[in-house]
Amino acid sequence: MKTALIVEDSLTDRQLLTHYLQQSGIKVIGVQSSEEALLMVQSNLPDVVFLDVVLPGQSGFELCRDLKINEQTQNIHIVICSNKNTDADKLWGSMLGADAYLTKPVDQQQLAQTIQQLLF
Repeated sequence: MKTALIVEDSLTDRQLLTHYLQQSGIKVIGVQSSEEALLMVQSNLPDVVFLDVVLPGQSGFELCRDLKINEQTQNIHIVICSNKNTDADKLWGSMLGADAYLTKPVDQQQLAQTIQQLLF
């Protein structure tokens, strides 16, 4: 079974993403901050990480960069899910190594297509 790590400080957004991913047959782990995500990744490498950009402490963009430059985590798929939806934000995410960029509120069908492209 594929595993997703959701890094989202909004409980509502985290629960919605969890629900959508579980419907797609994905095991989900949810955390609220980049720091928690780094600890989780060290003990349990997920297949994909869903990142909010605006997080307490380190931003999702910074965490994306850190995961992609680390030899142990560079092959984990990263999907940024954010309210920031300008072309510049999407370009920045891509430059930092994100595999996909979804804007909130996340569309379930678009999420399913992204999961299909990245994991199956």
